[in-house]
Amino acid sequence: MAITDFLSMLLHVDKMLDQMLPVYGSLVYAILFAIVFAETGLVIFPFLPGDSLLFIGGAFCATGAMNSVLLSSLLILAAVSGNTVNYMIGRAIGNKAFTHNYRWLDRAALQKTHTFFELHGGKTIVLARWLPVVRTFAPFVAGVSQMGWVQFQLFNVSGAVLWVVGLITLGYYFGGIPIIRDHLNTIVLIGFAAAAGPVALAALWRLVKKARGEK
Repeated sequence: MAITDFLSMLLHVDKMLDQMLPVYGSLVYAILFAIVFAETGLVIFPFLPGDSLLFIGGAFCATGAMNSVLLSSLLILAAVSGNTVNYMIGRAIGNKAFTHNYRWLDRAALQKTHTFFELHGGKTIVLARWLPVVRTFAPFVAGVSQMGWVQFQLFNVSGAVLWVVGLITLGYYFGGIPIIRDHLNTIVLIGFAAAAGPVALAALWRLVKKARGEK
């Protein structure tokens, strides 16, 4: 396989899973593990598929082509370990992430995630699981901000379980419905807004009161 074909497969694995399973068999689990690990663990790979990959994986579990327990367990492990590596990289680099011009670092995405982190605090690690790009940068920003290890892992593990199990389950039961499959990102964002909206408004109100000097 040419390198360009391999890269294309990685970028579109959520659309090519039906072709990959007969060819690669059980190796597909390792490929999906590597993709989730890279997307969550390395800030240079925010473009890899995340939500759609989990959803489509759940759909194939419903057909019996994949094992839902094995897939969920491996991808939770990938998401937790990826975030942990990302956190450790951010912790090692520290505030230099904001003052140095690293070519491999998307500064716009970094600043966007830092603003999100400032607003939501540690809950960002859980909330960001549902937001592409922010999901990749959130653990890095947590490390840069020197978030405590235990606190980070509590949010990290709980967020990974909710994200992986939630989307695989959604794919398992609704993966065969075209309108849901084709508009998954929109549905996820609407669900995120409904869940996080009240939290964001409460945090914003606290900031306004603090700015006014109120208690």
